[in-house]
Amino acid sequence: MPDQELIRRAEAAGIAPAYENWRHERVEVPIETLEALLAALDRADAKACAGGGAGVGAGVGVGVGVGVGAEDPAGVDGTAGERQHRQVLTGIPALPAHKTWGFTVQLYSLRSRESWAHGDLHDLAELAAWSGRDLSAGFVLVNPLHAAEPLPPISPSPYLPMTRLFTSPLYLRVEDIPEYGQVSQADRARIEQLAAPLRARNATADLIDRNAVWRAKREALELVNRVRLSPARQAQFGKFRADRGPELENWSAWCALAEQNGPDWRTWPAACATPATGLADVASEPTLRRSATFHAWLQWQCDQQLAAAQRAARDAGMQHGIIHDLAVGVSPGGADAWAHPELLVPGVSVGAPPDGFNQVGQDWGQPPWHPRQLAAAGYVPLADLFAASLRRAGGLRVDHVMGLTRLWWIPAGRRPDQGAYVSYDHRASVAALAGAAARADAIAIGEDLGTVDAWIRTHLADHNILGTMMIWFARDRHGKPLRPALWRRACMATVGTHDVPPVAGFVTGEQVTVRAKLGLLAQPVERERADSEANLASWRAALQREGLLPADGAPPGPAEFTVALYGYLGLTPSLLTGVSLADAVGDVRTQNVPGTSTEYPNWQIPLCDAEGRAVLLEDLPGIPLLRATVAAAGGR
Repeated sequence: MPDQELIRRAEAAGIAPAYENWRHERVEVPIETLEALLAALDRADAKACAGGGAGVGAGVGVGVGVGVGAEDPAGVDGTAGERQHRQVLTGIPALPAHKTWGFTVQLYSLRSRESWAHGDLHDLAELAAWSGRDLSAGFVLVNPLHAAEPLPPISPSPYLPMTRLFTSPLYLRVEDIPEYGQVSQADRARIEQLAAPLRARNATADLIDRNAVWRAKREALELVNRVRLSPARQAQFGKFRADRGPELENWSAWCALAEQNGPDWRTWPAACATPATGLADVASEPTLRRSATFHAWLQWQCDQQLAAAQRAARDAGMQHGIIHDLAVGVSPGGADAWAHPELLVPGVSVGAPPDGFNQVGQDWGQPPWHPRQLAAAGYVPLADLFAASLRRAGGLRVDHVMGLTRLWWIPAGRRPDQGAYVSYDHRASVAALAGAAARADAIAIGEDLGTVDAWIRTHLADHNILGTMMIWFARDRHGKPLRPALWRRACMATVGTHDVPPVAGFVTGEQVTVRAKLGLLAQPVERERADSEANLASWRAALQREGLLPADGAPPGPAEFTVALYGYLGLTPSLLTGVSLADAVGDVRTQNVPGTSTEYPNWQIPLCDAEGRAVLLEDLPGIPLLRATVAAAGGR
């Protein structure tokens, strides 16, 4: 096939044959990538047709490629996207009433004396109550709390869940379940025996051991589950199951089957490899049925404790309360992929092209939404996902929000830099998010860092979806730090994200050392260190210009630099300021190094101070750096 014909087919399918990279250079997508992505779409369409899906050609919104310098793709009047766009414009929630700040926290890393070596929803409620009441915080932003595998080994990444519709019971506080007070004396003793060694780990800097935590919590939760529910509580459980409907049934059935067959449905026997056959199997087998009921009960407990955390936040005077984080996708072998395979494209994974910090690109190991099938479903699955995420929340941060308009698809077996952008119906997807936020009376935040076409940010802002700005990426057209007055108002301003080191990691050079050791640098380590120091020097000058650092003297240490950077955020007009709890206690280690899996203990690092000592929830009020950082950001 001539290349031009292949390019025509790719563009018709929404695959961009070229894109603009982080250096603002045009990059042509390899022909082999275009061929592989077209083949993957064809296979997915054929499978959807065979399984009763919407089929090839259904829906709209995929015939427009988002390429180099693309403008806002024109909507087609009468499409699902255009209808949703018109309907939601009248119901968009107002922007936050005033500038406010809040902690951003990897919840599993924040432990208290009573938690089980893993931060939980009780800890979240306590953090929200204290920071709202004593420090005037307006929100707490947490990592995705999505559910993982129902049995060890548990995947550490919050961004590769089994489902995005439900919550990991790892975050449950066993003792907060109402029926805990009614367990037998012997069962209470066993629960205490399970908790004791885990509580002892809270005082250490040992890595988070999700497998050990879940083994203990699972046994304890089963003991609590033995308690017979009162008629009133039974009615509440029944209402919860009815409210969450088929999706809860799918999730609980998948968990029961996963415990029997392993957590990857693609390896299951044919008799249960589809929802229809799997649900029938669970309904007919008493052991599976009891297991599924238990997993539904766990989600009821999660829902109640999430609600309690949000109540604690609002009772403490928070403007928004708990803001949840939505991962980009799900595990290809997980529950969502099992329940709705027609909505995903197998043989492809989502990621990101190379950028200034991740110079080899990223592969997140998640299958993308199928554009045609999603459009044929009227984008209802996406709207339902947003609604579920906002059920017990004051806001939602959507990771990689550009994915509502286009996603970087990587064919199986290829490097992250050998992918291409594939477009979606941006009117329908953005309207789905804005509509869900309006119905929940919540705010929506889009993580729009990196190279983003101007029209995307405009379209999000038109729907009152806040953007995101990060200090390390905030540069003017000359490459200098962006003056505070020029930052966007309609955004959440932060120093970093979960994918970059804490401030102390930058100042000490730890971030270069780690990436060099892991082979993630695209240039010699000496050059990388020089670039890092030049970046820090430019920010020192910017902080001095604003009077946040003395104009002369020795370079500031990590603590002084941290306070000054958050003071810089405090000078911006940005409506939300996110204060990383890791920064506020002086932590040095990075939570996640993109481009790695087992090479680095991603998502397993507990909250520690600059000396590597464990920091517990009860320690926070007495940390001077935290107080100074919060005050600089606009708290008290």
